[in-house]
Amino acid sequence: MTEMKTETDTLVIGAGQAGVAMSEHLSRLDVPHLVLEKNRIAEAWRSGRWDSLVANGPAWHDRFPGMAFPECAPDSFVAKEKVADYFAAYAEKFHAPIRTGVEVLRVERNHGRPGFTVQTSDGVIEAQRIVAATGPFQKPVIPAIAPRNDRLTQIHSAAYRNPQQLPEGGVLVIGAGSSGVQIADELQRAGKTVYLSVGPHDRPPRAYRNRDFCWWLGVLGMWDAAASQPGKEHVTIAVSGARGGHTVDFRALAAQGVNLVGMTQSFDGERVTFQPDLAHNIARGDASYLALLDAADSYIARNGLDLPEEPEARHFLPDPSCITQPLSELNLARAGITTLIWATGYVADYSWLRVDAFDEKGKPQHHRGVSTEPGVYFLGLPWLSRRGSTFIWGVWHDAKYIADQIAIQRQYQHYQAAPSP
Repeated sequence: MTEMKTETDTLVIGAGQAGVAMSEHLSRLDVPHLVLEKNRIAEAWRSGRWDSLVANGPAWHDRFPGMAFPECAPDSFVAKEKVADYFAAYAEKFHAPIRTGVEVLRVERNHGRPGFTVQTSDGVIEAQRIVAATGPFQKPVIPAIAPRNDRLTQIHSAAYRNPQQLPEGGVLVIGAGSSGVQIADELQRAGKTVYLSVGPHDRPPRAYRNRDFCWWLGVLGMWDAAASQPGKEHVTIAVSGARGGHTVDFRALAAQGVNLVGMTQSFDGERVTFQPDLAHNIARGDASYLALLDAADSYIARNGLDLPEEPEARHFLPDPSCITQPLSELNLARAGITTLIWATGYVADYSWLRVDAFDEKGKPQHHRGVSTEPGVYFLGLPWLSRRGSTFIWGVWHDAKYIADQIAIQRQYQHYQAAPSP
């Protein structure tokens, strides 16, 4: 008996926001395609984050152009379950050809004939084109400095759900991007003793002069920046939509009771050492914050907008002692710390995609998602085409560009020369 095979023009792998957007644009162009998802649609929103997570952008902004969030105020921050429901409903709206519960095991280019052979948990698929829409949050990263200490509970932020899951005792949260800040804040409010290890970051205002920072980045052209500034390739953004949305303020967190420390440097038994960079990191975050306020003020003046002034936005709390007299080390046992939460990001995992589309470090080689390997496309990656590429609305626009490129290639592939006279 021969193995049954499915054939399609374009195979999209992943049915999160990137895969759903890709399917919409391929459907618009009448490109035959199939979307495979190993779990449920937008599963990462449902089970890959903590219970209280909400979108970091307001509902009017963090969505696809074709549908608003139902029963959500435009300026609200949508809870993660509703975000997942939104993508499922959006896919149903245009009958996206999505197969859930199917994992892609291996993709290989065919030899002597066009296209790719795809081994899945549900059989073999032959496809002319592959779109890797698995996004940037595939494999949680815990750095090699993590201590081997059986006394400590250690989890990545991807595994954190709520304060109740943690053992009694204090917590060291390592990483102060959006995830680390929100988790540290939640744990402290739940009564935990919390230390937060703060590295380099940008700290935009949640809102300024009656406009959300998402609006400011839009009118100032910052979402469309084509490349990150030198030296900021790995700088995180500290922003939060929690509790109705608020500006992340590390001094306020310290006043609230969170113990701020510098970047975590090393562990030695029960001792953890920190880099002497806390004040510098806070100052750099302040500078990014003030630069956006300056740009917003200039935009308002230049365009004659009638938006309320907000001088209090430039007032900072005094530096707390944890900034002026930072800890250089800490004995975890004496401090009562029983849990380490690593809010240290993710790496992409393309071990299943066995094609010549990566550099020596395993990073995809592409231009706006069009790979150096013909017939392979990437979607949902940071800075794929612009600063906004990993955001819901940004991935939609990137998907449109890639779908158009696929349609162009199909025209060439289907060209038939006129018969000779």
